[in-house]
Amino acid sequence: MKNYSEEVKAEGYDLPLNTMLHDARMEERRARAEVMVSRLVVLAWKIRSGELHHTEAAELLTQEAEKYQNQAQELH
Repeated sequence: MKNYSEEVKAEGYDLPLNTMLHDARMEERRARAEVMVSRLVVLAWKIRSGELHHTEAAELLTQEAEKYQNQAQELH
């Protein structure tokens, strides 16, 4: 298995493509992180404003975790 630096040396003409792919992956990760942060902020707001009991807050978090799991399964 080649590491990234060996790949660049062996296939220098692919460097722009590799760079573009890397940048696209990083942009996608940033976008997903932003979505997750906004979801967590909404959950925190619901828990605080609704003055939920610990069991209700746990249920809300469980439902959100199930959403993440379903999304991950859709990607595979």
